[in-house]
Amino acid sequence: QVQLVESGGGLVQTGGSLRLSCVASGRAFTNSAMGWFRQAPGKEREFVAAVSWSGGSTYYADSVKGRFTISRNNAKNTVYLQMNNLKPEDTAVYYCNADGRMGFTTYSGTYYAPGPYWGQGTQVTVSS
Repeated sequence: QVQLVESGGGLVQTGGSLRLSCVASGRAFTNSAMGWFRQAPGKEREFVAAVSWSGGSTYYADSVKGRFTISRNNAKNTVYLQMNNLKPEDTAVYYCNADGRMGFTTYSGTYYAPGPYWGQGTQVTVSS
């Protein structure tokens, strides 16, 4: 049974930092991309960041580019999201996604197609 468990969320002031972790168990995802999404109250779930199977390629939503960094450690079956310079609009439940697919098209550029595995989410609250 595949499980994704996120941790590292919490309450932080504007400009602060948090590091989220997502540990996968039940199978290894060393051959597929992984990503992070978030959902704020009253809003749809949105893409945040993705990392290729090797960790060599990353992709970010424009709203977090330059502030967030995604990485992975395949030996630990873990993906991370380092979040710096947090803003109140970053407040949301953050979800890890596994077994996704990253690609590129000349029409739409880089994309991340989420896989079928999701974590339970971790709350991030940024106070102003």
